[in-house]
Formats: sequence, C-alpha cells, structure tokens
Amino acid sequence: MASTESQPIVIDEPDTSFAEMIRATGGPNIQSCFQCGTCSGSCPAGARTNYLVRLIIRKALLGLKEAVISAPELWYCTTCYTCQDRCPQEVNPTDVIKAIRNVAVAHGHMLMNHRKTAAKVVETGHAVPLDKESWQKLRASVGLEPVPPNASGNPWAIEEVRKITKVSGFEKLIGYEELMKAEAEKAKKKE
Repeated sequence: MASTESQPIVIDEPDTSFAEMIRATGGPNIQSCFQCGTCSGSCPAGARTNYLVRLIIRKALLGLKEAVISAPELWYCTTCYTCQDRCPQEVNPTDVIKAIRNVAVAHGHMLMNHRKTAAKVVETGHAVPLDKESWQKLRASVGLEPVPPNASGNPWAIEEVRKITKVSGFEKLIGYEELMKAEAEKAKKKE
C-alpha cells in the first residue's frame, strides 16, 4: 500500500525582516505591541468593516509580509488616530499602518480608489479637486474667495506638483499613465 502522507500547506513564508522594515519605514514601536486589542476595539473603521488593526500588527510581527501587504483591509484605516491616542504601549498603530502601506505600495499593492485619488493629486495638485462652479458659489456665499489658496487657483503649483511626482517616481508607482489611458478610453465609450 502506498503512503498517502500529505504535504503541509504553506500560506506564507515568514519574512523575519518585515518588522524591522516597518520600524525603519515609520512604525518604530511595532515590537512593543502585546496584543491587548485596544486599537481594534476603539477603531471606527473596524466597527463597520472587517478591518482589525491588531490582526495586521500581529501578522506583521509574525513576518507574514505578503499576507499583510496584499490585504485590502490594510487600506480601510482612515487615519483618525483613535487607536494611536489609546494605545497603552505607544505602538502608534496609525503610524505602523501607514508604514506598512508604504511597503505595500513599493511592492505594487494599492487599492484602485487610492490610486485614483493619488492620480488626482498628480493631475490637479489636490486630492479632492473642486468642481469649480458649485464650489465657487458655495465659497462666495459664506464670504470666502471663490477659489481656495491651493493648487486649484495656481496653475504653476499644479505644474510643480507634476514635476515632483515625475522626478520622485510617484507617477510610476501609482501607474498614473495607465490610469489616464483607462479614463480616456472610458470617456470615449460614453460619447
């Protein structure tokens, strides 16, 4: 009779340098986490989604890099800093999440909506560009200048943002050209 011994399933190879990478990228206190759950218990995003700060940090500490950086939940954090304000170990969970996001983006993981928002920064110099007519009317109705003092009213500033994003590699990182081509194709189909 032949042996039918099964092979163990490897979900993720532990990357023992992952926690150190997070420390160096902006989450210097990650290793102070003792899994109390205060971060997840106080997280407004976690109350409405399957986002668990505690689980992400635990997986990161275990070296499950690919599982952490490829998880869509990583992008559910709104950076409200509630967890950071309440963490008894000063792990600074929001900073840890942002550091992990930086690693994720460097490895090609980013949700499409975040890529589109980043593309708006490249395109307009502002993450939330203003619909000029309605915003101008609203601003004027409350006694403000019609155009805010940001890149919206300063074409030179938009050009500076574009230069910076090109030179820094940000455009390439978010796939800016591909996004713009896809948007152009989408607009053609609507015509």
